[in-house]
Amino acid sequence: MGAVLGDVLGFAAAVAISPLPIIAIILILATPRGRGNGVLFTVGWILGLSALGTVMLAIAPPAGASVHNHPATWVGVLKLVLGVLLVLFGARQWHRRPKDPSQARLPKWMGAIDRLTPVKVFALGLALAALNAKNAPLTIAAGAAIGSAGLPGGQQIALLAIFVLIATLGLLAPLGVFLLGGERARTTLGNWKDWAAQHNVAVMAALFFVLGLKLLGDGVSILTS
Repeated sequence: MGAVLGDVLGFAAAVAISPLPIIAIILILATPRGRGNGVLFTVGWILGLSALGTVMLAIAPPAGASVHNHPATWVGVLKLVLGVLLVLFGARQWHRRPKDPSQARLPKWMGAIDRLTPVKVFALGLALAALNAKNAPLTIAAGAAIGSAGLPGGQQIALLAIFVLIATLGLLAPLGVFLLGGERARTTLGNWKDWAAQHNVAVMAALFFVLGLKLLGDGVSILTS
């Protein structure tokens, strides 16, 4: 379980420091209904990660993800594919990064956050967790690592819960600052938003490149062992 936990923590940390969801919740918290919508966004995020991870755990046993407590061949292929996708995505992001970080632009959909209903805020959290091209591969990789280790069901659920908790820290931090920080909270969150907006592309490019190489190594190891 310890070896799998190491993999899970790495993937969870990468999801947690993904700048776009952090920027999104900071913008949500700045709206008139920020307190309630911030909680809804976080709940949607948690459910999205949990649902995607649970799907992977459900697929693993009938698909024979573990053979004599060793990951099956298809798990190695899956990790290779995810690794290639992450490396390519990271290279693309790095190539497209602004030369001057101060010229970075946020996605256009963020401009409409202050007009979102609570239901749409919840759906946004769900989508950024489970459907986002940046976070979904990491969650799938974590689920595959857990499901292919041949662990009892209780340990698999515990590992998935740890993954979701760590992956949510990036949202819980600004939410906690907003709820407990008093008058200084808006200034603090504004500084966080500005930094994340300027360095979003570079941070994600580096993360995806490193994790993509790790997944490639894992996939090769599984297929050659």
